[in-house]
Amino acid sequence: MLRFALGLNAGDQQQGSAGIRPLIAGNWKMNGISASLANVREIGMKTEPIADAVDVIVFPPATLLESAAAVGLPYRIAIGGQDCSSETDGAFTGELSAEMLSDAGATFALLGHSERRRRHCETDENIRQKAIRAIDANLKAVICVGESLDEKAAGDTLTVLSKQILHAVPRTVNSSDLVIAYEPVWAIGTGRRPEDQEISEAHAHIRGQMEAVWGEGGRQIPILYGGSVDSKNAKTILRLPNVNGLLIGAASLDAAHFSAICSDAAGLASANLSI
Repeated sequence: MLRFALGLNAGDQQQGSAGIRPLIAGNWKMNGISASLANVREIGMKTEPIADAVDVIVFPPATLLESAAAVGLPYRIAIGGQDCSSETDGAFTGELSAEMLSDAGATFALLGHSERRRRHCETDENIRQKAIRAIDANLKAVICVGESLDEKAAGDTLTVLSKQILHAVPRTVNSSDLVIAYEPVWAIGTGRRPEDQEISEAHAHIRGQMEAVWGEGGRQIPILYGGSVDSKNAKTILRLPNVNGLLIGAASLDAAHFSAICSDAAGLASANLSI
């Protein structure tokens, strides 16, 4: 299995999550065929010189998991599954267990993405069970949380985040097995994103929730931002307090753009400007 550690930068940085090495993740969603493995190789070649400064994950479609893991291994590109079943095995046609993802070379599982919540009616309780299954299979669980446009308009963003974290994030696991991704539902694929202050407020709230449960360990859980991230705004977002990385959709399909974002994150980390 690919060894993938969420590393720590030398020295303390901004208060709230000092020393977390930035994590840049690309969610390919339902895109990619075997020819797309060239993108993984290109990302690897472009990010290999900065592999000690930034952690890089690609979430390809399930059909490419094993091949992508083999391509990414020499470059320290981690591969993750875009979902996993809440069951371990059995008569669940079309589902993939966490053990299957791990067996194919994945080291991460992306869980609770708003598209899964909306289109497949996933609940926080269901997502929590998936996270437990993923961690039991030696995968790190990347759990997505975020508010809808109506919830934002009603001023309920932080209330929604608290509820999702309470019910979707398992308390019985080690903090080192968790990554949280804040993805405002209304910002995904729309070209819109929250104001910088809104992102900072949401991430600070999530950090507080993590610390309340895991204490010092909660200060080291990476919190990613996702939602209309591209190579033009990535550096600005990465400079915000408690933003430890990015979960990128469409822009991750372009190896040059995605690699440029990884380089920006590594540069900020080296300069002790990111957290």
